[in-house]
Amino acid sequence: MTIPLEGEMIQIHSYKHNGNIHRVWHETMVLKGTKNIVIAANDRTLVTESDGRTWVTREPSICYYHAEYWFNIICMLREDGVYYYINLSSPFVYEDRMLKYIDYDLDMKVFPDQSYTLLDEDEYEQHKKEMNYPQEIDIILKRTIQTLKQWIQQKKGPFAPDFIDAWTARYQFHKDIQKTE
Repeated sequence: MTIPLEGEMIQIHSYKHNGNIHRVWHETMVLKGTKNIVIAANDRTLVTESDGRTWVTREPSICYYHAEYWFNIICMLREDGVYYYINLSSPFVYEDRMLKYIDYDLDMKVFPDQSYTLLDEDEYEQHKKEMNYPQEIDIILKRTIQTLKQWIQQKKGPFAPDFIDAWTARYQFHKDIQKTE
């Protein structure tokens, strides 16, 4: 299994359960790559939706992907604090400079004060029927929501107080290197 290299630019590919592409982030910089964890960053990167529409991200983000957990976390750095957008998804796989996962519709948004809300429950129920999600997926995702609540309360992983500072500094370091090349 290959792993992404620190400083490397990769794409992020999100799929749906039926195998169709959902969304592509065209340029994301790897800050840490192991077989289990990828921490990456992007800022004003081009995103392409499944229907061909494109848009550009609005703020710098630190992205956390794990090969054993059924979620990924996008830490959006805004003027009034860090907002976390969590996609409930399959664990990632990495190949050919692309990090890939299956998006399972449910999302959580965590605010700077650590309050949170669960999003897209209707979309999840609709797609669960349309794409015949196995019961195991439903069980895994419900357990994952509980795990995420614990991480938020315990300030674990990307919710740890020093996580953002450490990884934004690393991102700035790599951007500074690129400027001198």
